[in-house]
Amino acid sequence: MTRVSTSIRIDADLKQAASKQLASMGLSMNTYLNMALRQLVLQQAVPFESDEPSWVPNEETEKALVLARAEELGLIPDNAPAFDDPKRAIRYLNDEQ
Repeated sequence: MTRVSTSIRIDADLKQAASKQLASMGLSMNTYLNMALRQLVLQQAVPFESDEPSWVPNEETEKALVLARAEELGLIPDNAPAFDDPKRAIRYLNDEQ
């Protein structure tokens, strides 16, 4: 396996804190980054959870979420149609077009 050098730019305080934490575990920054990259390739996904949200809803989605939560809490009536009979639901959907 051929090894190559790479460089990355990170915040100095983050590097210092991470290096200190890794050293306490007997790991170097290089070893940790190699481990993380190997897991990325094996799992085909980022090998850890981020504390930051993976998505931020747009305004329309945010309104829908607030509305759904208000209906769930009984703060506003749930005006969504409900059906006991699938044929009535299909008729309703066809009439909406």
